[in-house]
Amino acid sequence: MCVMMCDVLELEEGMKVLEVGTGSGYHAALCAEIVAPTGSKSKGHVYTIERIPELVDFALENLERAGYLDRVTVITGDGSVGYPEMAPYDAILVTAAAPKVPEPLVEQLAVGGRLALPIGTLFMYQELIVIEKLEDGKTKKHRFGSVAFVPLMGRFGFRNGK
Repeated sequence: MCVMMCDVLELEEGMKVLEVGTGSGYHAALCAEIVAPTGSKSKGHVYTIERIPELVDFALENLERAGYLDRVTVITGDGSVGYPEMAPYDAILVTAAAPKVPEPLVEQLAVGGRLALPIGTLFMYQELIVIEKLEDGKTKKHRFGSVAFVPLMGRFGFRNGK
């Protein structure tokens, strides 16, 4: 699923990426290998946001041990609101299912950028979609089939398991 999400985002060296849902840090490292490979002169970077402090610590330890902290920045916070401080992003990936597309993430997407996320109900009936931001600011939706993810919690996600 990690590789599929990188593929549908059409990641390239030099891109600025926002990941919502850091978890262990693995997917952020994978994205960093694509957008900012070791020795690259590009300015590619991955910003990853996680709401659970223990997972932030776990990811930081993993990313430091693997040598990615020069290309990956880990933030503690509500990923459903994104990270406007570093917007716009060339690509945004969400590793948890939302009930609908969080508008702040669309706003933080650069023109020509892509947002990949699962949309659906809690734990079931979810679909991976990609939102592409067009030149005129409008968006185009692409569908990539059924998936099963944990719920996106937060202001623009599910609240209290609902």
